[in-house]
Amino acid sequence: MTFRILTVCTGNVCRSPMAERLLRSGLAARCGEQAATVEVSSAGTGALVGEAMTDPTRDLVTRHGGDAAGHRARMLAEQMVAEADLVLPLTRAHRAAVVTLHPRAARRTFTLREAARLAGAVDPAELPEGPLEARLRALVPALAAKRGFVPVTDPAEDDVVDPYRRGEEVYAAMAASLVPAVEALLDAACGQR
Repeated sequence: MTFRILTVCTGNVCRSPMAERLLRSGLAARCGEQAATVEVSSAGTGALVGEAMTDPTRDLVTRHGGDAAGHRARMLAEQMVAEADLVLPLTRAHRAAVVTLHPRAARRTFTLREAARLAGAVDPAELPEGPLEARLRALVPALAAKRGFVPVTDPAEDDVVDPYRRGEEVYAAMAASLVPAVEALLDAACGQR
């Protein structure tokens, strides 16, 4: 059975495709052939449909070990959310848009950085040792159970800055918050390095 992860941002040309590609490559690198049981995709709430990743995003994806080839932006649709087992919007506003589109997804929708923060509080013993897909299925309710119990100093810390049409320093800030969050989720999904 396939476990589906959906990352969501605005244009689907910077943040969500970077998260998608780094999750995909990280799962393959850390979990080997079991990664074939996980499908990672992305979409945008205001997607630049058909567009590739921005050049700086493509460079960052490649630098961090992902494959940027072949990405085309697509618009978020209710069915995508309904079919996803874990939805990872890149900001609280994107999370609100996802949950408005499909309210029943609320317990499996976390901003990427929120999910990473909560994953750090999940006891690895709460997750099965078995297949990756089973571990991920157990991780989602474990994250939901930690919501509200792992404080954040500033709610904005759960957001990843939008670098679209901005300078190199904003792309660097995006990567500085996005990459560690992806790594924390990979740690929870595949076990610590």
